[in-house]
Amino acid sequence: MRINKFLAEQGVASRRGADEVVAQGRVSINGKTAKAGDDVSPNDNVALDGKLLSHKVKYEYYLLNKPKGYVCTVKDEKDRKTVMQLLPENAGRVFPVGRLDYDSEGLLILTNDGELAYRLTAPQNEIPKTYLVRVEGSVTPVQLNRLRAGVEIEKGVVTKKCKITVAETNKSFTKLHVVLTEGKNREIRKMFEVVGKEVVFLKRIRLGELTLTGLDRGAVRRLTPEEVFYLKNL
Repeated sequence: MRINKFLAEQGVASRRGADEVVAQGRVSINGKTAKAGDDVSPNDNVALDGKLLSHKVKYEYYLLNKPKGYVCTVKDEKDRKTVMQLLPENAGRVFPVGRLDYDSEGLLILTNDGELAYRLTAPQNEIPKTYLVRVEGSVTPVQLNRLRAGVEIEKGVVTKKCKITVAETNKSFTKLHVVLTEGKNREIRKMFEVVGKEVVFLKRIRLGELTLTGLDRGAVRRLTPEEVFYLKNL
């Protein structure tokens, strides 16, 4: 097993985050500093910051209704509040699957199951995620069609085609449901900026068919076995 996969299964970070931890020289295998691409066997002693990690893993899965004002990281260099502070005290070592930015809220999965995290975030899997978006004023059909077709949000970075429907509109604001199958950094906010609209509210409300029904803002619960099975088979 590759070292980044092993660390992800331990709940240290996602595979990409685990690569960064290894690059920082914080991981050792049998007393030697690990390198990217190293393999780990069940008989190897793997340590993070000098502390041995167990090869036995108990997977945990949580669903969080993230509020604004929290970052989706295990630790934050700017000392901002992280979503980890919203978990119960007895929660194991888990990490956020994907991200919602500081000013966004809604559905977030936290787990130490690296395979599931990869499955849900890998762009090629095109897992649909639905967002409730509010912008000031109205949005024209021309603007909507442009967004649906994909727009260039950065030089050379074009969004995939997406589904957008208007949920409510008046002279003051427009609420929309946006369904994405990718997760670029601040993608929705940048998309609407391209057509001259500022997003004033953004909430992820659905992952596949998984929703936040019954879960208050800031609340967290364990996923049921049926929900875990569903996510693994999306």
